[in-house]
Amino acid sequence: MLRVRFRKWAGVALAGLVLMGAALLAAWWVPLPERLAAPPSVVMAYRDGTPAYVFLAPDERWRMPAPKDRIDRAYLRALVALEDKRYFRHPGVDPLAAVRALGLNLSRGRRVSGASTLTMQLVRVLEPRPRTFTSKVIESFRAAQLELRLSKQELLDAYLQFVPYGRNVEGVEAAALAYFGHTAQHLSPAEIATLLAVPQNPNRRFPSPDNLDRLRSARDDIARRLLDSGGLGVDGVSREAVLAEVRETPVPGVLKPFPREAPHAAVWLKARQPGTTWLATTLDAGTQRFVERTLGDAARRLERQGIHNGAVVVVDRESGDVRALVGNFDFFDEKNGGQIIGFATPRSPGSALKPLLYAMGIDQGLVGPETLVPDIPVSYGGYQPRNFDGRFLGLVRMQYALSQSLNLPFVRLLERLGVEGFLGALRGAGVTSLDPRPGHYGLSAAVGGLEVTPLELAGVYLALAGDGKARPLRVLREDAPTREPPSLMSPGAAWLTRQALSLRDRPDFPERRRLTGLPARVHWKTGTSFGNRDAWAAGSGPRHTAVVWLGNFDHASSVHLVGAENAAPLLFDILEGVGPRGTALHEEDATPPKDLVSVEVCAYSGHLPTDACTQRKKVDAVRTAVPTTPCPYHHRVEVDVDSGMAVGPGCREGRRTESRVYLTWPSSLRRWLAEQQRQLPEPPPMAPGCVVGGERDTPVILSPPEGQVALLIPGLDAEAQKVPLEAEAAHDRELTWFVDGAVLGTARAAERLWWKPSVGTHDILVTDDRGLTARRTLVVRERQ
Repeated sequence: MLRVRFRKWAGVALAGLVLMGAALLAAWWVPLPERLAAPPSVVMAYRDGTPAYVFLAPDERWRMPAPKDRIDRAYLRALVALEDKRYFRHPGVDPLAAVRALGLNLSRGRRVSGASTLTMQLVRVLEPRPRTFTSKVIESFRAAQLELRLSKQELLDAYLQFVPYGRNVEGVEAAALAYFGHTAQHLSPAEIATLLAVPQNPNRRFPSPDNLDRLRSARDDIARRLLDSGGLGVDGVSREAVLAEVRETPVPGVLKPFPREAPHAAVWLKARQPGTTWLATTLDAGTQRFVERTLGDAARRLERQGIHNGAVVVVDRESGDVRALVGNFDFFDEKNGGQIIGFATPRSPGSALKPLLYAMGIDQGLVGPETLVPDIPVSYGGYQPRNFDGRFLGLVRMQYALSQSLNLPFVRLLERLGVEGFLGALRGAGVTSLDPRPGHYGLSAAVGGLEVTPLELAGVYLALAGDGKARPLRVLREDAPTREPPSLMSPGAAWLTRQALSLRDRPDFPERRRLTGLPARVHWKTGTSFGNRDAWAAGSGPRHTAVVWLGNFDHASSVHLVGAENAAPLLFDILEGVGPRGTALHEEDATPPKDLVSVEVCAYSGHLPTDACTQRKKVDAVRTAVPTTPCPYHHRVEVDVDSGMAVGPGCREGRRTESRVYLTWPSSLRRWLAEQQRQLPEPPPMAPGCVVGGERDTPVILSPPEGQVALLIPGLDAEAQKVPLEAEAAHDRELTWFVDGAVLGTARAAERLWWKPSVGTHDILVTDDRGLTARRTLVVRERQ
């Protein structure tokens, strides 16, 4: 008998084990509910965690990810207390709850209580089925399967994301935004009770005028039950007070629209970060809204002037965090390309990159703020740069050239620096929109002959505002610099550049600000592209760096697209609006950085003084790049007192002489002035029988420039295609020009000769009256 019973129970146990094994195998073999992997809405959040923009999920639902650290703990406690007290102890199905519900339903004679756990409710949400016994069995299996393959926290996160809240709103986070206008991170007792009431009957309780009474009754009942069971409460506040507060709180009557702020930034980041559902940005809500409002207010006036697009970038100077990104006037302006992301669209910067050239020139010892540089016409083959107003000023100080935004000095400086070196500095600053082909850009890059985005230009000015290091801009909080940022310029060069950009007696100083003034500690630069297609203003205030771009994405021009006229006033309004107020500001640039030293230069030229420079002054210079070129303008000449003519060592005897200092100017400047019917005073000529001695500088050919290829236009008169021959030589010496070994002619250095070219490769040679020569090769082709 015992043996029979043993075999019977052994068979039962074996059958149980087989069934259990089959169930376990099925739990791992059967795929989890497909909808569990449905992607949620992508959310872009401000730096304080507040959602700025919420995208519809791919299945056209508002469903936001809801990890536990973004959900109010009081709500989580109330949820478990109301729906599933033993959630963290049962395996998906709660037998005790099932027995309790069965007894209660039998005693009442009707169904008044269910035994669904949170896991089973999640199954019903993911796979809706008719409410039948068979469905209950399947749901129980699915719940056990989920519990076996996912952790309790993962299941809770899924429930919080998929729980229905009426219409196409799913999840606690989305519901809190749609019901109350804020996230579920901090909820009042009334809000908790509301969020618990709606999922029990979403279609009859979601906020709408028809559902107000039902929602209020269910909310108050749930709050009372939770207060009775201890699942809802506030420390130090009585049950009656909490319940009274809940009842006095109005229930939401309509669904609020989901946040759609900073749309260009949201679309841009979503495209750059595929698969990321929570885009935690460094954008500041207050700064973003202020900048959008400022640009929007200006848009109405600008559109009347034929300007339909604009973008603004604002960056925190200390951290490099981007605080505002405005991509256009109106995201929904289809006529004018409103959805084009302006802050990430490359455009010609005009003169806005000159400060970088200026700082690079200082760091390489090529120029200083006081250095005299020529502002006269020059031709680089077919490229003939001109200033914005079409005028030339002759000789100007480099600092003045930057503050007045003259073009010629910076084209010449770029020629000396090298285009590739300049492009390398831009790439080091994070500019990625440049064409990578070698030789693609020429000297016009100095004045807008390339394209950068407003975001990239902000990186250049951020380096300028600090110690010269190209710190990467940070838009997402998770971004972190992966390397030591490169130095675009030394701290000293950055400081000297800021000094030049702080001058207010400039053409780009806005008229309105002449009365109202500027925010404290502002340095800025404007830019206007060729043909008035882009207007820029970039600069920094006490705490922020900002870039403003205005233009038209169809490349239409407007006479009002001038940096000083429209972009600069916006820049100053933004810097003043986001800057500190009501406090005394420490003047950060009052003391030069330690890599600057005080050096003595010629007061006139800014070069290293010679004994002929009688007036000198102290200037700041980078320690490793102090001036080394002697002043080329002052010359000491020995003069015959009686005749006033110059004499040399060989003809001094028998004359009464004295040493005098004279200013001399480059031949190119004298040549340009002669063409303008203007003359400069000249040193005295040599006395008869005397020759100039001492100086051995060879001539320097200015035209044709190095590497030029001249193109002949078929059918055009040969006289109209002559090539100018120009050279620089000391003391306006007499120069003789040769082309392919044949004498072309003789002229003073301040004069120009013209040569009629022919197709081929030609050798051009110039020699002065001492036999010193310079040579250049010119290739002439016929235009196809």
